[in-house]
Amino acid sequence: GRRGARCQVGRGDDLGLWGARIVRMRTPVFDAHVDSLQRALDLGDDLGSITGGHLDLVRGRVGGLQAVVLVCWVDPVHVETNTAGARCRALLELYQALLERHPKLVTFGGNGRLLKEAKSRGLIAGIAGIEGGHSIEESLERMEELFEGGVRVMTLAWNNHLSWIRSCREGAGPDTPAGLSDFGREVIRRMNKLGMLVDLSHASDQAFYDTLEVSDRPVIASHSGCRAVNDHPRNLSDDQLKALRENEGVIGAVFCTPFLDGDCAAELTRLRESDEHIAIDEGSEAATFFARARFLQESAPPLPLDRVCDHICHAVERAGVEHVGIGSDYDGIDHIPKGLEDASRYPALAAALLKRGFTEAELEGIFWGNMARAFERATGEGTRAAELDAPVCV
Repeated sequence: GRRGARCQVGRGDDLGLWGARIVRMRTPVFDAHVDSLQRALDLGDDLGSITGGHLDLVRGRVGGLQAVVLVCWVDPVHVETNTAGARCRALLELYQALLERHPKLVTFGGNGRLLKEAKSRGLIAGIAGIEGGHSIEESLERMEELFEGGVRVMTLAWNNHLSWIRSCREGAGPDTPAGLSDFGREVIRRMNKLGMLVDLSHASDQAFYDTLEVSDRPVIASHSGCRAVNDHPRNLSDDQLKALRENEGVIGAVFCTPFLDGDCAAELTRLRESDEHIAIDEGSEAATFFARARFLQESAPPLPLDRVCDHICHAVERAGVEHVGIGSDYDGIDHIPKGLEDASRYPALAAALLKRGFTEAELEGIFWGNMARAFERATGEGTRAAELDAPVCV
């Protein structure tokens, strides 16, 4: 079609006049998924100042960041030691402390009205999320407590399978449902009632469709790519993209290079298995992860940001331009496309898309409006979220 043809023009790293134009536009950005809270907790970073990670609010503001979902990701090893709840609370406490410490930079983005108010005041709307339903510890009451603490988005599954939802990864046992269990369906209904945006990245295909059957509000796949561009289980099929459109949901284009490109994934696997990579040990799991990420970024052939554009263009063709957004996965991944090395670089992606033929209005939707619309509808009239202006201390 028309979009397919124009998405093939203007490729390459030399953005020229397009880059200058996008800087003038200062396209507002809603990033639907970043893992920076984990880095802040484990390494002592203050996200209100410049850090050594992919994203902090200072560089985010330079890049046009106006809303960001700061997820609380809990390593499943904490489930085995019954410490998942404590780890999630520690991350949520850090999120709340960030809001309190930097009121001139970030504010609570707990519903659509607060999102708009933050934007009008020139503040970043900080939205707390959960990545992985194991953090609710199979309890609707626990989920409600986290909601009261400020959580407004939940990625239902991570790479581990739960008793009530199957992940997209292999290794599920015979008792794992193909999609959602009855309890899993009740989780969706309660999220709708509370005003928690449902996130289907990481979910199995059946869990994806089961959720769309149950949810009466839009859902997102916050940080995924397109399976037709790169056949990876973390990416969405064309049928899923069409179903997302019918739900009025949104896919957030991810920056994780193994999801974007098969050749890049193969090279990263080779490097991760190298003696040099394995020998890197900084004394803690978090410090070692980021040191190894630096090694991969320096050692692997760069993946051009055009590859992100390829996924965005395909998603637009299948789901429609009103159903595509951004979900970088910053600070949760160990290799980034060239040109998107940190949160000040969102305009480089916008410039590349502008060069591919997208209009400024379409870019405003991809970078801001589409995710904002889904969030507003999920947290809007008839939900508990619509009534709350501040989180309760956890």
